[in-house]
Formats: sequence, structure tokens, C-alpha cells
Amino acid sequence: MSYVLAIDQGTTSTRAIIFNKDLEIVASSQKEIEQFYPSSGWVEHDLEEIYSTVIDTVRDAVKKAKIDSQDILSVGITNQRETTALWNAESAQPLSRAIVWQDRRTSEFCDELKKNGKEGIYQEKTGLLIDPYFSATKIEWLLDKFDPQRTMANSGKLLFGTIDCYLIWRLTNKKSHSTDITNASRTMLFNIKSLEWDDDILSDLNVPKKILPTVKECADDFGEMESEILGSPIPIMGVAGDQQAATIGQACFQKGMIKSTYGTGCFALLNTGDQFVISKNKLLSTIAYKINGKICYALEGSIFIAGAVVQWLRDSMNIIDKADQVGYLASKAKDQDIYFVPAFTGLGAPYWDPDARGAIFGLLRDTGREEIALAALESVGFQTRDLLEAMIKDVGGMKRDHIKLRVDGGMTQSNLTMKILADLTGVEINIPNIQESTAKGVAWLAGMRAGLYNHLEVFEKEWALKETFSPVISAKERDKKYDGWKKAVGKTGTST
Repeated sequence: MSYVLAIDQGTTSTRAIIFNKDLEIVASSQKEIEQFYPSSGWVEHDLEEIYSTVIDTVRDAVKKAKIDSQDILSVGITNQRETTALWNAESAQPLSRAIVWQDRRTSEFCDELKKNGKEGIYQEKTGLLIDPYFSATKIEWLLDKFDPQRTMANSGKLLFGTIDCYLIWRLTNKKSHSTDITNASRTMLFNIKSLEWDDDILSDLNVPKKILPTVKECADDFGEMESEILGSPIPIMGVAGDQQAATIGQACFQKGMIKSTYGTGCFALLNTGDQFVISKNKLLSTIAYKINGKICYALEGSIFIAGAVVQWLRDSMNIIDKADQVGYLASKAKDQDIYFVPAFTGLGAPYWDPDARGAIFGLLRDTGREEIALAALESVGFQTRDLLEAMIKDVGGMKRDHIKLRVDGGMTQSNLTMKILADLTGVEINIPNIQESTAKGVAWLAGMRAGLYNHLEVFEKEWALKETFSPVISAKERDKKYDGWKKAVGKTGTST
């Protein structure tokens, strides 16, 4: 047995990747999942579809690898975070579609909590700002709709889980209702100081503790994937939310290291070591990982729309036919000061404005597809600078010219996008030799727990650089562009 299976269940697709004993990719399989938008600002996923794509991709990846299921030592699961599922513990039927992390339906309730003075209290306990992004108010909404008296919840007939938890429960044939500490830390129900579900917040939101899963370390025993799926039982030994898994995969184990992942959204995590830092600049404090009893915290900046802006150009505007065409189109753009604020589902850090909406500013008579494509890519660079500026303010002694940003995700395949990112942030951009950082991180957790891979210190040394992009425009030009960005954001209704 010398292989590890990584399941990467993301916002737009599900992937299964087989890693060998050298942590190299042997085979992979991917299937897209459908997005549902039943009302303005609402985003949902079909849980049955998610589970079926997991089964299909797992079987397909094993087939492509030409290995037997008995050759797989352990399974790791990484997932879109905050997406919220509630299901019947007896019938296994979901009460509804899953409410996706991007969903904004609970914004009014979040406003009420803030008006009642809860935000400071919740931030001190959970590290999070009150926002529809997190699972807590999604759970409250679902319970109010489907179990308003909490009769089912209090009797043990309902279970809550983020996507990792739901998959573990299904894959183990209802035997394990558990999650890892990184996913728990994103619910706004978990106290990241005491490392327990917070009774006061549960009481505030009327969420019965009985529906919550057991919280474990990232490398732990989460139960066995039942034999019917691949032919033999396989232990699930590694779990982490996608951004924490990418932090691990990028070997950002030292205090002060930063990684940024560019997928549907963009998420930058700054390792703060064993120090729980409360942000004064609207970043999130979160748990980066807990491995072998050691807890590590991080500051995180979350951008809701990064790669999704390219999907919008393709699917909604028909400006491109394929996502990889956007770089070529942008390279042909004329020099115009066009600013694209992709606030399709509000703005994340450091603005946290659920009511902001997307806008394009500076359009001229001769503005075309090329200029809009360039502005879309530049929006990712500007938003990343927003996060880095907040991190620099929050952490004393952090200097921009010393930052080496480790990046991963689909957008890093575009050299033009990476050049734009370096120019607009003013920092060095480092791309690793293995781009699948999220899957690699959780595969390492699972394989390390099973004894296949080296421990943290060795894994850290094995991280290898593939390519570097450094800024080439002047600081004056960079700051001028950034000033224009901040003015554009201000016009979306957000105070900057």
C-alpha cells in the first residue's frame, strides 16, 4: 500500500487525485457541479449531486491510476468552507440544498446581531466578523425554516455539517459525524481560544449543540470509507478546509509566511504562529491547522470573486469562449483607466459589505472586450493588495519588499495574470512546482497520519519553487492605479 487518495470538493467542481509514496500525482478525475441561484444573492448546491460526483471521480481516478483499492493507504478530504448542510440523521435526506459560502440571504439577520453589539464579542471568541459568509447564520436560517421549534434538532434527528462533515458521514455509511478543527473554526460557532463549540453563541442563535459534529485535529482518525465504494474499506485520516489545506500544501509553517489561492475566490492566509491575533483592519483570525497537538493560527483575507470573474466573462457576457483565452484578450488592451469591481455577491475583506454590487468604471466609446478583460484580471491584483495592506497594518514589522507571496490555484496558470499580480501588489510572487497545493496538503495530512510521508519539518524543506514574478512598474504608478481602485470601490456604496 503506497498511495493516498485526496478528495477536493470545491465550489464549482469535485476532484479526486491519487498521490504516490513520493507525494507525486499519479492520476486525477474532475466533474463540475451545478450552481443554483433561486433568488438575488442566494447560492445553493445539490448535496446529492456533490456526493455522486465524489463517488464518480474517486472511482475514475483509481481506474486511471490502474491500482487496486487495497493499494490506497488512506484518504484525505478538503472542501469549500462555510457551505452549510442540514440533513435527517435517520433517512439521510438533506432538508434542502446546501447554502453556499457565497450566499447572502442572512445579511439582515447579521445586521441585527451587529446592532445588538454582538460583533466584538463574537470576534474575540471566534476570530470572525459577523457576516452571511459563515455557517452560523445559515444554520439558524435553515432551522427556522425546517425545524422552528427545534424539535427534530433536540431529539437527535437532525445533523449539521460543512461539506467535509457531510461527506465523511456519507462515506462512512453514517458511522462518523465529525469535522476537523479548521472547518469548525469557520462556522462562527467555534471558540478558537478554548477550542470548543461556544455555548453562548449557540444560545444566541438558538442552535442546539446536539446537531454539531465532533471536532478533531487535521491529521486524525475520521472513520473508514465503506468498502462498497472502492471494494475495500479505507481509513479517512486527513481533513482540512481548502484554504488551510493549501497553506499546508504550500509549507507555510513559519510565522510570517503568506499564501494566496486563486480559485473561485481568493484567500490569503498569514501564519501568526501560536498567537491569536485580533485584526483591527477587518481581516479574520482563524485556525491554520492543528497537527500532533500543536495549534497554529492565521490572519485571513477573503475575496469572494477572483476566478469567478473570468467565468462571468465567459458564461454571462460571452466575451470569451474559454477561460484560458482571457489572458490573450487582456494582452491586446489599450491603455485606459478601467476599473472592474466584481462585487457580484458583495465585498469581502477588508470591506465586508454584503450590499455592494459589481460595477465597471471609466468606460469610453472605444472600450472593448480587451479592456474589460484586462480590468477583470487587474481586479484580482487590486483586491490582493487590499488584503496585504491590511496584513501589514495588523502585524508589526512586516515590510512589503520582504514579502514572498506563495500562490496557487487555477489563475496562476496565466503568466499575464501573475505579472499583473506582482505589479499591482508590489511583492514577489512565488509559484511552487506542484500547483495542486490544496489536494497536496490534505494528501500529506492523510499520508503522514498513516506513516507514509515525512513529518512537518521534512515536508517543509521539500517545498520547491517553480517560477518567480517580480514587480516591474514603479511604486508611483502602482500607487496611482491603486488610488483609482479605491475610488471605484467607494462608488459601489462601500466606505473605504
